[in-house]
Amino acid sequence: MPTKSFHRTDRVSAQLRRELGTLVRDAVAEHGLPSVSVSDVEVTRDLAHAKVFVTALQPERAAEAMKGLKAAAPEVRYKLARAVNLRHVPELHFHYDDSVDRGERIDNLLRDLPDTGES
Repeated sequence: MPTKSFHRTDRVSAQLRRELGTLVRDAVAEHGLPSVSVSDVEVTRDLAHAKVFVTALQPERAAEAMKGLKAAAPEVRYKLARAVNLRHVPELHFHYDDSVDRGERIDNLLRDLPDTGES
């Protein structure tokens, strides 16, 4: 049974996630957007496109943050091209990652359950 090798797309995704963490934070500050952080990056096999998943520290302002990031995507991509050593930097597509919000909601629901006293 062959073991799963570490593909180039995985390495590129990891590198982009590191670089985009800083670049997105800078873009947010520069454009006065609500604070977000990069949670994951998925790159297509041909490295032409990258899905950048972000979470918002203020979920109620997530739509505003996403609109601003999508507008700033070409500028972020340009800065990314200067930061990474790739022949072709993927086109960036920002997506909101609501898994943290869902996790918090589930955690709150579990916390609100009545304690039965059983262990």
